[in-house]
Amino acid sequence: MYLCKLEIDMEASVSYFDFVIKHLEQFFSYTAFANFTPGHAIMIAVGLFFIYLAIKKEYEPLLLVPIGFGIVLGNIPFKPGFQIGIYETGSVFNYLYFGVLQGVYPPLIFLGIGAMTDFSALISNPKLMLIGAAAQLGIFGAYAIALLLGFSPSEAGAIGIIGGADGPTAIFLSSKLAPDLLGAIAISAYSYMALVPVIQPPVMKLLTSNKERLIRMKPPRAVSKTEKIMFPIIGLLLTAFIVPSALSLLGMLFFGNLLKESTVTKRLADTAKGPLIDIVTILIGITVGASTQATTFLTLKSVGIFVLGAASFVIATTGGVLFVKFLNLFLKEGNKLNPLIGNAGVSAVPDSARVSQVVGLQYDKTNHLLMHAMGPNVAGVIGSAVAAGILLGFLS
Repeated sequence: MYLCKLEIDMEASVSYFDFVIKHLEQFFSYTAFANFTPGHAIMIAVGLFFIYLAIKKEYEPLLLVPIGFGIVLGNIPFKPGFQIGIYETGSVFNYLYFGVLQGVYPPLIFLGIGAMTDFSALISNPKLMLIGAAAQLGIFGAYAIALLLGFSPSEAGAIGIIGGADGPTAIFLSSKLAPDLLGAIAISAYSYMALVPVIQPPVMKLLTSNKERLIRMKPPRAVSKTEKIMFPIIGLLLTAFIVPSALSLLGMLFFGNLLKESTVTKRLADTAKGPLIDIVTILIGITVGASTQATTFLTLKSVGIFVLGAASFVIATTGGVLFVKFLNLFLKEGNKLNPLIGNAGVSAVPDSARVSQVVGLQYDKTNHLLMHAMGPNVAGVIGSAVAAGILLGFLS
């Protein structure tokens, strides 16, 4: 009897031990350790690098901190089926990502940009608009190269918009033309926007002579309140009638600017350029970052997009600088433009305008180009939205 009882106890112990081991194995299968791959490690390292650049180097911290943290969040491995990941229907991240996929967030960002942008420099010297248009060469140059590399026309159009140096526009267009490439395109666009102070100066110096860098431009004329109020109305009518496909971006941009310049809707303007744009920036940064799950993001196409993104920025900067040099052929002495403002035609506001100022001061510490560079800079915002509308109209 004693032996039988001992055997029963031993069997019970073994059964209990198997039960514990089985459930521990089941628990472990749900942890990130069981689903971890080298790709996840690579992407987490990329996210941490973005956070480092934002905090240590202060490269676009308002963008790179949310995006970097989102990359880390999106690459915590998990077992599918628990509504965790951004691509799983019903998950919290999937609901937040809806604003990216359906193009909801970019127009709200443009509303805030419009409410905080002063178009005075552009209004006082309208020919600066042409520089903003010339810098969009980066978009169409990258588009042509992408086609040559085998991307489809829709994919090439979405990739090309990186050259506009406008993250919201890149998200808007890629969500319409190539949603499967949205993460790579958005990360590439924001990465190179943050690296504008690194990418643009060598190109600017290579394409200009010392004499050209020392050109002094006339101070911009004073712009009346009436002109400032009329600009967003006229600007909307002119651009939207040409490219109605970009109406959501252009409409919100000019509406935000009207809220600012009318001076009778200060509360609305303050909300648009303050709490609203901050909230949307957080949401767009986190969700775009989280969309870079290693299982879907680490592909040869993603690598190609990053290479094309760098090329598009170089082409855009080149186009802007060379166009100013071309304009100077037709301008009299005293009215010539400093080619160092050509880089500001890309719409990385106000970073590319600051680059013009910094590079100009390296050659003449009394020659301040910032106000002049803001003209093509804000023109670039309009130009990138128009270019996106053109691509969307032709390729969708």
